[in-house]
Amino acid sequence: MSGDRQPRPQDFKVQSRAALADPALRASFRSAMDFLVDKRAAQFPDIGAYERLRSLGTRIREHALAKLPELLERLEQNLTALGVQVHWAETPSDANRIFLDIAARHGAQAMVKGKSMVSEEIELNREMAAHGIDCVETDMGEYILQLDGDRPSHIIMPAIHKTKADVSRIFAEKIPGSAHTEDVDELIAIGRRALRERFRDAPIGVTGANFLVAETGSLVLVENEGNGRLCTSVPEVHVAITGIEKVIERLEHLPPLYTLLTRSATGQAVTTYLNIVTGPRRAGEKDGPREVHLILLDNGRTQAWRDQRFRATLQCIRCGACMNHCPVYTRVGGLSYGTTYPGPIGAIVSPHLLGLDATRDLPTASSLCGACGEVCPVGIPIPELLMRLRGAARRRPAPERKPLRDEGAARSRAETLVWTAWALLYSRARLYRWFSWWATRLRRLTPAWQGGWTRGRVPLRPAPRSLRELLAQRRR
Repeated sequence: MSGDRQPRPQDFKVQSRAALADPALRASFRSAMDFLVDKRAAQFPDIGAYERLRSLGTRIREHALAKLPELLERLEQNLTALGVQVHWAETPSDANRIFLDIAARHGAQAMVKGKSMVSEEIELNREMAAHGIDCVETDMGEYILQLDGDRPSHIIMPAIHKTKADVSRIFAEKIPGSAHTEDVDELIAIGRRALRERFRDAPIGVTGANFLVAETGSLVLVENEGNGRLCTSVPEVHVAITGIEKVIERLEHLPPLYTLLTRSATGQAVTTYLNIVTGPRRAGEKDGPREVHLILLDNGRTQAWRDQRFRATLQCIRCGACMNHCPVYTRVGGLSYGTTYPGPIGAIVSPHLLGLDATRDLPTASSLCGACGEVCPVGIPIPELLMRLRGAARRRPAPERKPLRDEGAARSRAETLVWTAWALLYSRARLYRWFSWWATRLRRLTPAWQGGWTRGRVPLRPAPRSLRELLAQRRR
């Protein structure tokens, strides 16, 4: 799905059918997901210890969300005292405008960017390119996708849908002087050589943030490749962007979450790098940015926080474990969803970012097997939230509360009429007996096509006699 036409959440059904028809894609995802599932399981051999750690992580995230407005204010105060400039962005366009202002102030024509899902959310690369600014991905997976004009299909391993042959072709076409090879080490070396010059020349480095510590005013970045550390130390200006929900209260809350994140995401006890950025370069220091900015993005998060039905959505630490264990995601891949955040977590996050009108099909892309909820390291009840979103898409919002964006978007007159008739039929005994008598006698007239049910199942047909009639015969 690379090229000019990008997948959209509105086209999920079409895109997922195309993915299911691609045996190579399915095999690639199946093997990759099985590998990640096994690695994660090996990191949690003691189920009791895991459950205690998970319970602690859940309480930390719930505690932070309960105090979110207070913690954000404290975070801003401490960051400002350290010399960090804090910006608030309600929408993606607001965030991009802040980036453009910073770039204009420094006369920047280039940026180097570490892995950041929130920057994908605001489509930073495209917006900067529209204003003549080259924003280069430095995470190897993201860099491969950028060269190919493609999008991430996994929040941890964005280029998981690419093969060695794909990467070899992309590098040979897009990086001057690259030899055609399918040796993984050589491909990585080619990418690193191309990116080194970018780090040296770019005046602005961009990153996300896995956690924000209100107590110390720290930005925490978790990574394996070292590109995040380069983005925060080589350029003169560091701009971090993340969602408002990433704040935690104290530094002591970080280790449990870090342990849960790394082991759930990549099956590692620790990642190669844990970066804690606490302000710009100080007097006497030899490296680090002279200017640090933090952009805190809302983009629907406040609505999710305000609505108690959906607040747990914001507990997510973006580990991707729910995707790796999801029988739907592992078959259709991330691009089918057409959103920044695919899989089960994307199905509950995206409606708050894009509205239910665009994402109405995503909460239904689940077997409700419960695997996503079982493996979530911070206890998000994902299956329960999926059911709530399915209902919200089809019900008229209650007048006493502020509705979810586009709540009721999937509501149809025909469906409303059917459920009204069902409620009437099953709440009146005489009417139900009359209906069941006729349904059993006219069972041969049952239509062969019954909507989505008959796509994978035989048609439903009433029994020759109702249970009431069978019991009456037995009593005779």
